[in-house]
Amino acid sequence: MSKYKIAILDDYQDVAKSFADWTPVTEYGEIEVFTQHLHEEDEIVARLKYFDIICVMRERTPLTAALLMQLPNLKLIVSTGARNRSIDVAVAEKLGIEVQNTGYLGHGALELTWALLMAIAKHIPQENANLRAGGWQHMVGNDLKGKTLGILGLGNLGAQVAAVAKVFDMDIIAWSENLTPEKAIAGGARYVDKKTLFQEADYLTVHMVLSDRSKGIVGANDLALMKPSAYLINTSRGPLVDENALIKSLEENKIAGVALDVFDKEPLDADHPFRTLKNVLATPHIGFVTQDTYQLFFNDIVKALLDWLPQHPKN
Repeated sequence: MSKYKIAILDDYQDVAKSFADWTPVTEYGEIEVFTQHLHEEDEIVARLKYFDIICVMRERTPLTAALLMQLPNLKLIVSTGARNRSIDVAVAEKLGIEVQNTGYLGHGALELTWALLMAIAKHIPQENANLRAGGWQHMVGNDLKGKTLGILGLGNLGAQVAAVAKVFDMDIIAWSENLTPEKAIAGGARYVDKKTLFQEADYLTVHMVLSDRSKGIVGANDLALMKPSAYLINTSRGPLVDENALIKSLEENKIAGVALDVFDKEPLDADHPFRTLKNVLATPHIGFVTQDTYQLFFNDIVKALLDWLPQHPKN
């Protein structure tokens, strides 16, 4: 019996095989792991055109209609997470390509949001670097108690962020297009309009789903409303914030700083300003990159493959 060619994409840390036992899969297929991300469509096609099955990590490599139509051997896509908006599922269905998803653990983004917020408030990266260089106290940290936390998007994650903020005795305000005063109270916040959210927040954290409507929902005019002492935190999706406007605001020191885990283009270009601006704390989209989440992701991928492969023997 011939074997399927199976690709695991964008395994940046080369850990997929260490989080699950892939041995049973090798009875049916030959597995190749790719740790280097490709951006260009022609390069991606050249890499994947011989593969029957592709295992993708959430939205790292978009599987667009144009790309899928150039992969004639593709029969199955298994994506981590309950949904992957970067896969054109409708086109996949038309082409006879099955799409399956794994389970997901949502606590990673909440934890990282607070890790970044506290790190930027207390200047932890700078003080750590200063200490390692032989120095001692260098900067004066900011407080959380009594300060205003603005939450853009008070859905499930935003409400969890609000619950943590209560522990620090912060004033919590929130806005989104569909939020009402009643929903805000139920989510642990006080409803304000968008202008007030940006004007009053000492820390403003973004928790919205990226869509055509929400893209660029934080623009230059919104950033201009923020206090010079305020911080912006984004662990949701990069395009929710106008990147050029944000860079300009940071270069001109119009706000105190940002903490970012997500970007318009990922991985971030080597010469991107976010890598060098002193008022930027940036991490490489690690919100969901946790031990428990990866354990779930890769074990679910293996289960999906072992369910599918015996039912579709390759000629």
